[in-house]
Amino acid sequence: MKIGGIDIGSRYIKYVVLEDNKPVAFYKEDTGHDPFQVCRELIEMNKPDKLVATGYGRHLLEIHGSVNTITEIKAVAIGSKEVFPSCRTIIDIGGQDTKVIATNKDGMVTSFEMNDRCAAGTGKFLEIMAKTLGFNVESFGYQCNGDGDDIKINSMCTVFAESEVIGLIAKGIKRELIAAAIHNSIASRVMALIKRIDLNDDIVFTGGCAKNTYLRKLFEKCFRTTIHVYENPDMLSALGAALYAQHEGYRAIALSGLQNQRYYEKHEAVVDSIPPTPIQ
Repeated sequence: MKIGGIDIGSRYIKYVVLEDNKPVAFYKEDTGHDPFQVCRELIEMNKPDKLVATGYGRHLLEIHGSVNTITEIKAVAIGSKEVFPSCRTIIDIGGQDTKVIATNKDGMVTSFEMNDRCAAGTGKFLEIMAKTLGFNVESFGYQCNGDGDDIKINSMCTVFAESEVIGLIAKGIKRELIAAAIHNSIASRVMALIKRIDLNDDIVFTGGCAKNTYLRKLFEKCFRTTIHVYENPDMLSALGAALYAQHEGYRAIALSGLQNQRYYEKHEAVVDSIPPTPIQ
């Protein structure tokens, strides 16, 4: 039997398929402007007998595909516990938010904190900063040179932080130093969130930003412990959703809603019926 877990994030959609209790396939695509269609195409590539959705867009499949859902916090906790059984604390930095999660020895979530009011300190923040400095986001961490401690990125807003970076460039400060300072600012924001939960060792770093080795080293320096990172750190929520479907014993689902035409085609606006905006 195939078990599927799909994580509909703000930047990417990740899909994991399990067979015989083991992940056998990983898929990842841009969320784009039509996440429902992307989900359909991913699922068609490897149809599961059971499926659970998680992530920001999970309700899309729940409403239009009758798919069971769980929160991304629960999903990433399950996935992290599966890969790292001793996991007690999770740092999850995704495209649009940052989460820190505390779990007990059984992997149950005991508390969490989340920064979702602004993209500062998230994957989107790193993308914008890398572009501003003329770096590729995939290799951004490798561009850091120096500790950047003498440079402070103070703004909690991505737009204002970008202005700060532009100002530093104008002062002639090397972009490699600015890059280090940017990573330091992310680490400090995570530290502030961590202080609000019960921090325990065996920390797991998840999400797309966990691929950034410089950020991982900063966390190891801050927490004075080894930070665990899965080989596919951005897939742990999807994996957790699949594991949840497996252990909860959901019956096989037809996924009939995913076989139909795109859900929004039935709800297209009739332009002629929209009244004109009055001229002031």
